[in-house]
Parts: sequence; structure tokens; C-alpha cells
Amino acid sequence: MARFTLPRDLFHGKGALENLKNLQGKKAVIVVGGSAMKRNGFLQRAEDYLKEAGMEVKVIEGVEPDPSVTTVMNGAALMAEFEPDWIVAMGGGSPIDAAKAMWIKYEYPETTFEQMCVVFGLPKLRTKAKFVAIPSTSGTATEVTAFSVITDYDKGIKYPLADFEITPDVAIVDPDLAETMPQKLVAHTGMDAITHAVEAYVSTANCDFTDPLAIFAITMIQRDLVGSYNGDISKRASMHNAQCLAGMAFSNALLGIVHSMAHKTGAAFDDYGAHIIHGAANAMYLPKVIAFNAKNEVAKARYGVIADYMGLGGANDDEKVANLIAYLRQMNSDLNIPQCIKHYGADSYPCEQGFVPEEVFLARLPEIAKNAVADACTGSNPRQPSVEEMEKLLKCCYYDLEVDF
Repeated sequence: MARFTLPRDLFHGKGALENLKNLQGKKAVIVVGGSAMKRNGFLQRAEDYLKEAGMEVKVIEGVEPDPSVTTVMNGAALMAEFEPDWIVAMGGGSPIDAAKAMWIKYEYPETTFEQMCVVFGLPKLRTKAKFVAIPSTSGTATEVTAFSVITDYDKGIKYPLADFEITPDVAIVDPDLAETMPQKLVAHTGMDAITHAVEAYVSTANCDFTDPLAIFAITMIQRDLVGSYNGDISKRASMHNAQCLAGMAFSNALLGIVHSMAHKTGAAFDDYGAHIIHGAANAMYLPKVIAFNAKNEVAKARYGVIADYMGLGGANDDEKVANLIAYLRQMNSDLNIPQCIKHYGADSYPCEQGFVPEEVFLARLPEIAKNAVADACTGSNPRQPSVEEMEKLLKCCYYDLEVDF
């Protein structure tokens, strides 16, 4: 038996934010990241709609990119003091992910972060509050997923929280919020979205309910991502829907080792002055992981189906896989994303020598590989890597080497 879970309500299309005024409750807390939601007027509009619904409103601001355990605990403490019955998270994936973790701690104050990380091990939520998610970026799809990613900076590791309990009650997918994304963010979130869809389609937990969502998301992203990156607002709106469909797929079909590797490398070199941004990490690693997974015949056939839907040609599955890898690498180039860690600059753009020194990467590689194999996303990957294979795969991602094992 399998489970398929989505938010109770999903409001979409221009102006969908207005549905906040129809919520019923006494108090709402809004969780946001930096200044973008305030600067563009969306935070004020959300506050006004909630007040129109008769609620007292408190704002928790300043959630950082790659939200930390400390941010989660501090936000939960503010919620415990205010006692909201609605948690409204708006912005990129970071404030929504952080708010999900705050929600757990608010409802169960005795819960430790380590207990939150037990996969599908959370107690029943909604004893104190319900959850609304409003994305402003087109990639993470956390507004419809059972996942959150929180960073433990002491360990330099991103931890995925996974449980259907943290699937939001309401998702508001309003393309107005996505129009303000900077170009680099369009690229990174878009490649995050296509990675979600591809990994969901080849996951060992794929099913008849997730496959159509994944495939349709892939074809939409193929059609619209580069145009959105180049400023086409209609394609920007389409990408906001496409990433949400990809999220519906992977929240139920789960992911694979592209995400395991991205989680464990993202903050691993923080002491060298930068992160490997999640969407860019996925973009670099996805072609390598496809080559690795395609040694599994079932996965290879499913990659072939993806290539067929994308119209990439190929006389057999081997050729189709090669064409899919080539297409994704070209997409990286079109979006100004590096092909490997060695050429990943501190600003995320391609450069001759990236911010991660070779000797540092090699020194930390065994620990990163061990952590990646243990990541929650690894279990549903179609080919299970050993720690040794993960080390070799990560080396391919550092040096941009062919995967031949």
C-alpha cells in the first residue's frame, strides 16, 4: 500500500494571494525571509488580508537562506508566546522550510531537532495551528511537499525533515510573487524543479499517481525555463506551476541521490566563504547521477521515457540517456551554471578555479560520501551506492569526469 498526500486546498493564478482573507481563525503568524516580500508589497498585502479575516497578526522576519536550527528554535519560541492558530509562510523555500520546522516545535515543545529528523516519525500536528505556504520562487515546491531542509551549521550538514504531517494545509501559488525573482534565482530554482521531476520519475517509490505529474512538469520546464530566465513573464508564470507539479510528484514518489549529494555538499565548505547553492548543486550533479543510475536497467528505461517525452531522439535507451545528459548539460550552459564543483565560483557562476580547493574537497570527501549515503533521499534512489561508489561519483562531480561505473 502507498500513500498520496497533497494540501487540502491549492489556490493558483494571478491574485491568488487574496484567498488569505477567507481563512478562519484568531491569530496568524507570518514567517518571511529577507526584505523582498516587504519591498515588493506582498508582506503588507498578506497582513492586510489576514486582518480583513479578523485575525491578529505577528511577523517573524529574517529567515536566512539555508535556515539554521537556531532560527527554527527562536521562531518556535516566538510562536509559543503568541499562540497562533495559523502559520503563514511566504517567500522562497527557506522561510517555508523553516516555518515547517518551527511548527513542529511549536506544537511539541519537547521535541528535539534530532527527533524531527527521524523520517516519517513525527507526531500528529494541527493540535494548535494549521499551515499556509506561499512560494515566491519557482523551484522547491515546499508549498505542496512533506519535506523541509534545515542546516546544522555546527556540523556543516543539511538535514531533510520528511513526514506527511508537514504537508501544508493550504498552498497559494500566485505567479505575481515569482515575477520579481532575480535571473540567477530563476536558473537555480528551475534546475531544482527539473531535478525533482526526474528523480521522482525514476524513484523506486514512483507510481501511477506521480508519473503523470513528473512527466508533465519535465515537459513544461523544458519548454519554459530558459525563456523565463531570459525575461519572458508568461513563461515565468508557467514555471511557477511546473515546479509545483514537480513538487506534487516528488513529495509522494520521493527523491534520489542527486539530492543526497546536494544536501551534504551545500554547506560543507562554508568556512571557505560560500555555499554550493542547492539548485546549482542539483544542476551539476544530475547528469552524473543519471549516468550512474542508468547502469540499472529499470532506471535506464525510465530515463528513456523521459527523453521520448522531451523529443530528444535516440535509437535505443543508451542513446536516449546520452541525449538526456547532453540536453541537461546544455541547459546548465544556457543558464550560466557551472558543470562541476571545480569550476563553481563563490558567486555561483562558472570560473576557472572555484571556491572549493581541490585538497580541501579530497580531505572532506570520505565524510561527505558517508553522510550522503546515509541521507534520507538515498533509500528511494534506483541504484544503491556504496560509500566507495559515492566517493567516486562525487569526484566525477568535482572534476567533471565521465561516470563509467
